[in-house]
Amino acid sequence: MESCSRSGGSFSTGGAQGGRKMERKDRERERRQQLKELCFHLSSLISPSNSKDVMTQKDNLDEAVTYILKLKERVEELREIRDSKSIGIRGTKRNIPAVPPVPPVIEVRSEDTNLEVVLVCGLHNGFKLHQVIAILEEEGAIVKNANFSVVSDKVFYTIHSQAFSPRIGVEASRVLERLQDLVS
Repeated sequence: MESCSRSGGSFSTGGAQGGRKMERKDRERERRQQLKELCFHLSSLISPSNSKDVMTQKDNLDEAVTYILKLKERVEELREIRDSKSIGIRGTKRNIPAVPPVPPVIEVRSEDTNLEVVLVCGLHNGFKLHQVIAILEEEGAIVKNANFSVVSDKVFYTIHSQAFSPRIGVEASRVLERLQDLVS
């Protein structure tokens, strides 16, 4: 005789519950497989691949934690080094003295209708390049080329200009005087 009961022409074996149990088992199996793959990937990132020692999952996780903590300490050390260097330049924190400001140096050279202005100053000067160009233009010069370069804690500006009118020219002493007023 059969152990299954028959009701309404079909066998009853608890089909709905059996299906849910199988779904749960399948999801759990997939979850475990995914976890295993992730642990393997983590292991390959942390430990050298030529290691012949078989490590347990717990050992791999412990090694990963240790590695991450070492990296975190290294990041903190590098941040402190970066901050101490930037503090030394700016002198804004921890009572570390700032680098003394670089006094500006201005050279104005005039040859025929050409005028060359060389300006050397500190990184944090109190003026902008456009202000220097405006003074040159107000004095009757047309700026042909302007460039700058930063070396260490100094900025070097070089401006080449030409007199708007060759008959009138540009008075180099007046330009020098106005630039000195600007930088002081």
